[in-house]
Amino acid sequence: MTQRFLQLAEVSEVLNISAAQAYALVRSGELPAIKIGGRGQWRVEATELEAYIQRMYAETRSFVEAHPFGGSVED
Repeated sequence: MTQRFLQLAEVSEVLNISAAQAYALVRSGELPAIKIGGRGQWRVEATELEAYIQRMYAETRSFVEAHPFGGSVED
């Protein structure tokens, strides 16, 4: 069975960012998460992480389209 919820440490591994950066994404609302348990640990649903990744791809595509690489080399 596929894991439904990920800990912030797992999210940071997937995104190759620090745990603090993963926490900042959650606190800013960019990456939806829930707080569970008596200690209030954050959990990110795997589908939400995938949706976040897809949004980042879309934003990157838009940026690249708006800022095309010159690519011409003078001889």
